[in-house]
Amino acid sequence: MDTSTHPHNHMPDASRRLDGPLLRPDQVAALLSVKTSWVYDAARTGKLPCIRVGRHIRFTRPMLEEWLQGR
Repeated sequence: MDTSTHPHNHMPDASRRLDGPLLRPDQVAALLSVKTSWVYDAARTGKLPCIRVGRHIRFTRPMLEEWLQGR
């Protein structure tokens, strides 16, 4: 399957990076000082880029850093 056109991918191909470990939503919430529910909502609506692994969402630090720089 070509993941670049998959509807659940929220990042352009050039920005999709797997540098370092994958972070869980609770870890991202702690890093961003927000509630875990906000992380889930933001990822679901496309506000926050994520990687889907089966039914789970995951994040990388570089992905979050790029997102923060664009804010």
